[in-house]
Amino acid sequence: MRISELGEFGLIDRIARFLPPGSPDVILGIGDDVAVLRTGGHEYLLATCDIQIEGVHFLPEKITPYQLGRKIVAINVSDIAAMGGYPAWALASLALPPSKDVSFVDELYQGMYEQIEAADATIVGGNISKNDYGILVDLFLMGKAEPQCLVYRHGARHGDLILVTGTLGDSRAGFEAIRDPRIKVSEKAQKQAVERHLTPQPRLKEGQLLGRCGKVHAMVDVSDGLLADLEHIGRASAVGAEIWAKDVPVGAACLEVASAAGVEGLDWALSGGEDYELLFTAPPDEAREIGMLLLNETGTSCRIIGRITSAEDDIQVVFPDGSKSSSLVERKGWDHFAQS
Repeated sequence: MRISELGEFGLIDRIARFLPPGSPDVILGIGDDVAVLRTGGHEYLLATCDIQIEGVHFLPEKITPYQLGRKIVAINVSDIAAMGGYPAWALASLALPPSKDVSFVDELYQGMYEQIEAADATIVGGNISKNDYGILVDLFLMGKAEPQCLVYRHGARHGDLILVTGTLGDSRAGFEAIRDPRIKVSEKAQKQAVERHLTPQPRLKEGQLLGRCGKVHAMVDVSDGLLADLEHIGRASAVGAEIWAKDVPVGAACLEVASAAGVEGLDWALSGGEDYELLFTAPPDEAREIGMLLLNETGTSCRIIGRITSAEDDIQVVFPDGSKSSSLVERKGWDHFAQS
């Protein structure tokens, strides 16, 4: 079997078989975006890593080094945010062609520095290597969290409501606008979509608040796409789900760019990925109070977009006319090797 047939998440499951079953100090290992470790203190240590590879995640002519630096930090901070944690220390590894101008590194680190400073964390070291085939930036981020404030993806319960912060689809719209210059939209929509794609802003304060409130059962960030990330919650929690299409908060820029491209904005909101909003579940009697808390404390809105169903159910999208579709879930969202 080739890796492309197995897919990214099948490969992760396969790798997990070779890892130790765990120890008393490993609260959570492989299976979530962040590992949770006991260190002997009153807080748990959080650890995550993510990578940006030229030609896979970005094209150097479409993103500045400064933007790349901000993005590599932001996507890691977003993982910590989705656990309700606090970023603390980072290690950065660079693999660069020797012909690359030194100014690239200066601008890259300026972006990394500004983004990690905004998260109240710091870069403490890393590694540098030669790579004749392109640019690779890998960031390893550690953080902290009180045990009672952590939110995992495996806590969703039958009957929970599903909520998401902000709006969805704008990052995919930005990607399409960059990729295809024939798409003509207003300057405002173009700017908003491209910024959402190149320099996403993690919902760190929001994630920390959701962790502290003690009312959220499961949470992830929307990195692979709404449906794909909801599938991660469903798989970890052994539940199904339904999404109410009319309630999905499709971004205004997404709607405008999608219309110009001749596609449905809803599809990009469901499966586009890299929005880095927070997707979470909560009891029905707490959901609206959580929404008001978020809005009052952070200024960020959230929407109820569906509900958690029984383990026997698939993840379905319910449309206003009452029709349902689970086919949208198939191969929707980002999977590195499924794209091969």
